Amino acid sequence: MQIKHILVVCIGNICRSPMAEYFLKQQYPHLQIESAGIAGMVGHAADEKASLCMQSLGIDMSAHVARKLNAEMIKQADLVLVMSQNQQKHLEQTWPFAKGKTFRLGHWQARNIADPYQHDQAVFDDTCQLIQSCIADWKKYI
Repeated sequence: MQIKHILVVCIGNICRSPMAEYFLKQQYPHLQIESAGIAGMVGHAADEKASLCMQSLGIDMSAHVARKLNAEMIKQADLVLVMSQNQQKHLEQTWPFAKGKTFRLGHWQARNIADPYQHDQAVFDDTCQLIQSCIADWKKYI
């Protein structure tokens, strides 16, 4: 299946999913890439520490505005990337049609990506590197 539309999901949509969204947008400018949060902090900008990580890589996330995940977003996506097994279970239980197209971003490394929210910059930097590494693993599938 040709992937044209990717949805990245975390909890608040201010740390992990926006970082992953903007990395993906940089690497796949021809695809439609969005992010949302299971408990999205609607209307919030990306976390300042997440923005700093991305700025150091030359990526500007200042346009990001957090959104709350809904069924329509999942229906429109060809691939839904979540941060943990629990999030994958939650999506597949809440929206059974998400099964088969919802995967952990760290699927190929069998890893969850822990939430850096309210941790220090070093934790955000590590999370940012892990997200980059996990995105690289998807290259042959996207």
